[in-house]
Amino acid sequence: MSGRYGRQTDIVYDRAGFGAPMRRGRRPALVVVDLTRGFTEDAFPSGADLSDVVEATGTLIRAARPAGVPVIFTAIVYTPAEATGDAVTWLQKAQGMRAMLEGSDEVAIDPRLPRTPDDVLITKKGASAFFGTSLAATLVGLGCDTVVVCGATTSGCVRATVVDAVQSGFPVLVPRECVGDRAQGPHDAALFDIQAKYGDVVELADAVGYVSRPTDPVPVV
Repeated sequence: MSGRYGRQTDIVYDRAGFGAPMRRGRRPALVVVDLTRGFTEDAFPSGADLSDVVEATGTLIRAARPAGVPVIFTAIVYTPAEATGDAVTWLQKAQGMRAMLEGSDEVAIDPRLPRTPDDVLITKKGASAFFGTSLAATLVGLGCDTVVVCGATTSGCVRATVVDAVQSGFPVLVPRECVGDRAQGPHDAALFDIQAKYGDVVELADAVGYVSRPTDPVPVV
């Protein structure tokens, strides 16, 4: 656990046994959560300037390609009926998300990312990339045993995806530089929570080394 959150917090969490490192498998996948223009550009209602996150995620994707690590993108996409009605309960709370309409600029994957036609794109209606989607089946079909989660927002869709990933049996890594949020407080709190309970928050260099050589033994330290 990190001392940045206070020594008393560290003592409480250490006593509870939180923060132990996760094993890393030999067949990871990158899951890039909602790095669409509606999230990565501050001109849109639900967006923020996540240029640094996009750049770091691009670096990780390029490192993963030669090793054959699958890259899976996700996007929140609503039909006009879903966006304007009450069928999606979440939208009663997150009104700005109603702009995530199919075919709109908001739902387009950020063009600065090195996406290829071979990359899987999964659309979703809620925060988690697993809920109501084929992501778990896709990961199993690809033979993946670990998930490296990037994207936005840290406190929302990233955290929800991480929680569902570990509950689905996948060890999770979250490269710190590859996730972002609209505000620093929720971002920091979500990373603390992920590191404590659900996955390993790592530096970009560590993640790059892992995805570029995923079949090397990775000891738990």
